[in-house]
Amino acid sequence: MKQYIYDNNTFFRKYQEIRAREHNYNILLEQPNFLTLLPTLKNKIVLDIGCGVGDFAAYCLELGAKYVTGIDISSNMIAHAKTHHVYDNLLFEQVAFEEMTVPEGTIDFISSSLAFHYIADFQLLIKKISTALCEGGILLFSIEHPIVSANMGKDNWITTAEGNLLYFAIDNYQLEGLRTQHWLVDNVVKYHRTLSTIINTLIEHGLQIEKMVEPIPTKDAVSNLPNLNKEFRRPSFLIIRAKKILKNNHQNVSI
Repeated sequence: MKQYIYDNNTFFRKYQEIRAREHNYNILLEQPNFLTLLPTLKNKIVLDIGCGVGDFAAYCLELGAKYVTGIDISSNMIAHAKTHHVYDNLLFEQVAFEEMTVPEGTIDFISSSLAFHYIADFQLLIKKISTALCEGGILLFSIEHPIVSANMGKDNWITTAEGNLLYFAIDNYQLEGLRTQHWLVDNVVKYHRTLSTIINTLIEHGLQIEKMVEPIPTKDAVSNLPNLNKEFRRPSFLIIRAKKILKNNHQNVSI
């Protein structure tokens, strides 16, 4: 199931309002940690999956990338990206990665910020990514943390009668699959996977985990956005960097 939620005009307007705020979760928490894991992009071929309004794709050019392609299934996102980021070596395309044809071993770096939890078939996604990456190529992605995606109901934070936080309720963690939630609008579709499924899928498709980050806010970030204090009690995001293993180093392990 593909949901073009960012082409829901009510959702997109509210989303733009959030991203326009000086202080939000992306600016203060997800992106700073994501950017620390970037590889060297000088003269690299880059694919950004779920590129949104194109800011990161354009930033890759600033870091010296040779050519960047940004893809997104949202016409709203792609229209905004094409309007605001115009370069000869930057292409934006409205397409789902599952339906995109990428020649084998042609991409040096594949990135994705908070998009994979919208994709139903994680096995196919990672298989295609591994095929597209050149040997030694890097995948860097962030997703909603499995602790969060396991329980997206209204009762995920348990509070006292006075409204004070007691704990975050993790429920149905082992039950993988579709989740719906109210986020800006009703019935936003996302997909929950366990941490072991995420990691094992990468390994099974020849991607070696180099780094995992569960972002913790800085004191300044909390000062600017006090709600970030919740991150010390449960993480919102998971960021993973993995490398396509060189064939001569990829050995089958027998147990």
